[in-house]
Amino acid sequence: MAGSMDARTRCRKVLADREAEVASFTSLVGLDGFVDEIIHVVDKREDAGTFTRIPTLSALAERITGAAGRSTNIELVRQRVKLGGNGPILANALARLGVGICYVGATGHPNIDPVFAPLVERGEVFSLTDAAHTDALEFDDGKLMLGKMTPLAEITWPRILERMGRDVFRERIRSSRLVSFVNWTMVPHMSSIWKAILDEDMLRASGQCAFFDLCDPEKRTDEDIREAMALLGSFRQYFRVILGLNEKEAIEMAQAHGIAVGAAVPEERCALAEALFETLDVDMLVVHPVAYALAVTRELTTWVSGPFIRKPVLTTGAGDHFNAGLCLGELLGLPPNLSLLLGVTSSGFYVRSGRSPQCRDLLDMLEHWPLSE
Repeated sequence: MAGSMDARTRCRKVLADREAEVASFTSLVGLDGFVDEIIHVVDKREDAGTFTRIPTLSALAERITGAAGRSTNIELVRQRVKLGGNGPILANALARLGVGICYVGATGHPNIDPVFAPLVERGEVFSLTDAAHTDALEFDDGKLMLGKMTPLAEITWPRILERMGRDVFRERIRSSRLVSFVNWTMVPHMSSIWKAILDEDMLRASGQCAFFDLCDPEKRTDEDIREAMALLGSFRQYFRVILGLNEKEAIEMAQAHGIAVGAAVPEERCALAEALFETLDVDMLVVHPVAYALAVTRELTTWVSGPFIRKPVLTTGAGDHFNAGLCLGELLGLPPNLSLLLGVTSSGFYVRSGRSPQCRDLLDMLEHWPLSE
């Protein structure tokens, strides 16, 4: 395990010494976009302004199961509305860290939805269609994401060319140090967009990094998943290709490739990731369960523990904030264990505070590492 005080000290020193350099990094991120409503589910209401919430997904499941054959009323209380979607959250988190962003995705058309104002203020935004919508029901043991995703079917290669222009897209993707396409699962035409990018002279060989996140591919067929993974291999002639998965996604990917899942402990998750890495054509495979994160490359396997908290302020977007910290580490050229450490520090800060960290927040948390709660 790499996550010791020594590793945090080294990571903090590199970030402190090179913080000014972060502003020179550029990124192109896409392609989804959601308006997220963060919601609590009422258990008992005491009066018009006070209620206790259903604390766990398991308790909600029991409530729903108990209604079978009858009916029930479940009250949802909106806590906040925020920009959502894996792409916008990742882009906004990168921007908060100081990375320059160009965002391409579903942020509202003809007018950008006000919820995406932070992206507009911090970078360049090309909107392709209206945003999708998520009701994010948050619990102490996880979250239930209820999505209304019809606009995402309008995200196509012709739409990108229409709204952005071929030359502009080519220039942005070639000039960005980091290119990231996320939420393949919910953007139905993502694979065809990747094929077009590969086929239509959009890329050049460089030292760029490309980060991909499938984002919960359970509802996609094994054939679709394998096709997408083959496309990632084609990007390696142009980029250092990184694939990020949460624990659930890693298990689904393993099952799609006939790999034994094993127990939910770091050593066996590392073994799962190593076997999965051997079937994929990527430069680095990253898996981030809730309490730790691991990475596999051709040279090594490493994992770091994170600052786990049992009752987070906010969980929707935690994985995207992990990805932002990880990508910052890759832009800085850090070894995998320190990139992972920036990832768990970024997500750890976010779930504790409910806001995206700046570099100074990462520096402070690395110096004053919170005990797992």
